[in-house]
Amino acid sequence: MLFLSVSLLLWLCQTALAQYSSDDLMSFVTLPDVRAVKFNVQNKNRERLSPGYWFVAPYLHMGPDPPSTLYEQYQIGPHIYDGEGRLIWTGSQQFDNRNVFDFKVVNSLGPDPQLSMILQSSWHSKLDTGYGLVLTKDYQVERKIPLRADLGIFDIHEFNILDDGKTALVTIYLSHEITLEEFGRPEESTWLETGGYAEIDMNTAEIIQSWDSFNRVPMPETVHYTAHSPAEGLPGWDYLHINSVDKNEIGDYLISARFTNTIYLISCMDGNIMWRLGGKYSDFEHDFTFSKQHDAKFIESNGTHHVISFLNNASDEEFNEENMSSVLFVELDTSIKPMTAKVIRRYNRPDHQLSRLRGNAQLLPNDNVFTCWSKEGYISEHGADGELLMTANFTSSRYSSYRGYKFEFIGRPTAPPDMVASVYGTDETNMVTTFWVSWNGATDVVEWKFYAQASEFEDPVFIGKTPRSDFETMYIARGYLDWVSAEAVDANGTVLGRSEMHRSKFPDWKSVGYRGKSSTPIPADPSTVYQASDSTAGDSTVVESDHASPNAADTQTQKTIQVLKHTYDAIRNISGIFSFVLLLCLFAGVMASYLVIRGWRVRFYQRIRTEDGFPGERAHLASSHED
Repeated sequence: MLFLSVSLLLWLCQTALAQYSSDDLMSFVTLPDVRAVKFNVQNKNRERLSPGYWFVAPYLHMGPDPPSTLYEQYQIGPHIYDGEGRLIWTGSQQFDNRNVFDFKVVNSLGPDPQLSMILQSSWHSKLDTGYGLVLTKDYQVERKIPLRADLGIFDIHEFNILDDGKTALVTIYLSHEITLEEFGRPEESTWLETGGYAEIDMNTAEIIQSWDSFNRVPMPETVHYTAHSPAEGLPGWDYLHINSVDKNEIGDYLISARFTNTIYLISCMDGNIMWRLGGKYSDFEHDFTFSKQHDAKFIESNGTHHVISFLNNASDEEFNEENMSSVLFVELDTSIKPMTAKVIRRYNRPDHQLSRLRGNAQLLPNDNVFTCWSKEGYISEHGADGELLMTANFTSSRYSSYRGYKFEFIGRPTAPPDMVASVYGTDETNMVTTFWVSWNGATDVVEWKFYAQASEFEDPVFIGKTPRSDFETMYIARGYLDWVSAEAVDANGTVLGRSEMHRSKFPDWKSVGYRGKSSTPIPADPSTVYQASDSTAGDSTVVESDHASPNAADTQTQKTIQVLKHTYDAIRNISGIFSFVLLLCLFAGVMASYLVIRGWRVRFYQRIRTEDGFPGERAHLASSHED
C-alpha cells in the first residue's frame, strides 16, 4: 500500500515539475541562473579510454547575439565535462553568455596547464572585435590578446598557441575589390573575401608574420563560385574559407581551405605555396579523396616527410562528395618525384553521417583519437586500431560546438564553494535540513563534509559527509540546522575549500502544513543533536545520503522529501501554493495511515553508537524529554 501510494505521489510531483523544466538542460539549486547543456553518453570500452575531461563550447548561433535576443539564463560559452557527461565547469556567467570558440588546454605557457579560447566579437561595441584569451587553472583571465586592427576581427576558427609558448597562430579574413577578368568578365568587379593567417607574439600582441591568399591563390581554385556567380558587396565572395593553421619546426605553415578542397604548405621565407594536397591542382599522387576539410595539423614533420591529420567533412551545406565524414591521418613524402600521399589511419564518423560544417580531430597522448563532429556537440573517441570506444552528443539539438577536445586538467577555483540549505518538517520532532553544494571548476573534490553551529559565533559542529555525486551534491541531515557550512575534500582527505557560512532558508510554515507546538520551529543546537566530540572529523555521527537508511521505506521517504522540495519550489514560482498543499496533504495522509497500521516511527538515519555505548539519536531524545 505504501509503495503504491508513494509511487503515485512521485508521479504526480514529476508531472507537475515537467511543465517547468527542460529535459535537455541541467539546472542547479546552487547556481540558479545556469542552464548547462546535457550530454547523452554511450561508452563502448571504458578501459581503453584516455584519461581527461571534455572541453567544449556550446553555442546557439554562429554570430554574436544582439541584446534583444540574449538569453536570461546562462547556457553557452566554455564548458568542461567529465567522461560521464557530468559538468565540471561552466564559464557562461563569467563571459556573459557570449560565444566562445577553440576552447582547450595549453601546456606551453608555464609549469601548470592553462586554458585558451577565442572570445567572439561583441554585438554591443564595434571596438570590441574579439580576443584570444588565456586563463589560469583558477579560471582567471591572465592574458587578453587582441588582433591588430588592420587584420580585421579576431576570427573564430583558430587560436593555436605553439609549443614554445612564445607565439600563437590565428586565421584572418580580409576583403579586396577585384575585377572578374579571371572569369572572363573584365568589365565587372566584385568584393572578394580572402583568407590568411597571422602569427602573434603572446606577450606583446605584435604581429610576427602574416599571410593573405590575395594574389597567391587564384580564383579558379575555388569550388564555391563559378564564372557565372553574381558579384557581391562587402565582405564579398568567400572563395577560400581558411579554417585552420599550424606550423612545423622548420617554420613553414600548414593551412586548410574549405572552399578549394585543398591543404597548402606555405613557405616561412617568402610566403609562396610550397605544395597543394587535394583540390583541382594537387601536387601529390594519392588514391584517396577529401573535401570541405577542417583542422589540418602536423603530427610529424621533418622537412621532406610529414604526417598530418584533418577532418574530412566530405560535404558542405549544399553538396556531398562522399557518404560519410571521417578523420584522416595522411603520410606525405616530398623527397621523391612525383610526391606521394597515402592514408595511414582512417576513422569514420560512428553514425555514418556527414558533418557538413565545422569539426576537429585530436591525437591523444595514448594514441587514441578524439573527434568533435560539431553539430549537436557530437564527439567520439577511437583507439589507435580503430575500435570505437565512446560517443556522446548534446541532448538538445539546438546547440553545437565548433570544436571539442580532451585533456587532463586540474582546476582550482579561488571562489569558495556554493551552498544552499533549506529546512522542512511537520513538527518539532520531524525536521530535516537539506544541503545543496557545488564548486564550479573544482576537479579534485571527492567528498563533502557538512557543519552546523548554534549561532554565528559558535564553533562549527561536524554533522556528516557524503561522496561528491555530480556537479551539485545533495545531503539531508536531521534537525533544524540554522547556521551551516560545507568543506570540499580530496582523495587524500585534504580540505580544498570551505563555503561561506549560510543561514538555512525556510518556507512559509503555515502553507506547508507545519503543525508544531509553536507557530514556527526553533533551530536546534547541533552540539546536542550530533553529540559533538573533540574529534569532529570522526564517523560517530556520519550520515551519508547514499546509505542513510537501513530499509527500502526509509530510502523511499528521503526520495519523496527531495521531490516534494523541488515541487514546492516550482509551484511557488508560479504562485500555486494551493496545489502544493494538496500534494503535501496526500503525502501526509498516506504516511499517517501507514504509521498507524505498522505502529512504527520513520527513522531517517541509521543509529550509530557513541563512545558510551548509547545510540546518538536515543541520547538526544532522552535529553529532550528531561528538559
